[in-house]
Amino acid sequence: MSHYTSLKGVIGTIFVKFLRPSNWFLVATIPWLIYIVLLCPALGLAADFSGLVVSVLDGDTLEILHNDRPERIRLSGIDCPEKGQAYGTRAQQAASRLVLGGEVTLQTYGHDKYGRTLADMLLLDGTNVNHTLVEDGWCWWYRKYAPGDTVLEALEAEARVAKKGLWADPQPVPPWEWRRRENQR
Repeated sequence: MSHYTSLKGVIGTIFVKFLRPSNWFLVATIPWLIYIVLLCPALGLAADFSGLVVSVLDGDTLEILHNDRPERIRLSGIDCPEKGQAYGTRAQQAASRLVLGGEVTLQTYGHDKYGRTLADMLLLDGTNVNHTLVEDGWCWWYRKYAPGDTVLEALEAEARVAKKGLWADPQPVPPWEWRRRENQR
């Protein structure tokens, strides 16, 4: 018996057994599963994507070109001073120097209550922009939304000790407190 004949026999046996009436459900389901898996990226369910940074709204909110339209991104785990707050403009400038006009990759974590995509932003060389902004003293580690992030915790502690960026101020006001005060006015 040749190898071809034995292979033909094995394939025929598998094919016949697979097409039994008890397996018709699988035969009918597999094409749909393949279709759904291939369709998911088109539905925007893919978690990570790359794009060009087209605007920096403030230190932790940016817009990236995604599928030929701007998508608003909120950098995850950090909170930069707001516009009108001390260091707000400098945080925005720091973020702009890092990423504006450049290609970045996002590791996404869903959406916030305003519909912005939550993400870690990576430069082409692998630099994590969220980490860099905290390390350089332009943002707080946002404990409320990233309580277990020991990397951000350590980077903020180092920036405080070195009095980098906003930590040069003896009593910087966290943006969540500044927003609360502004909303009470």
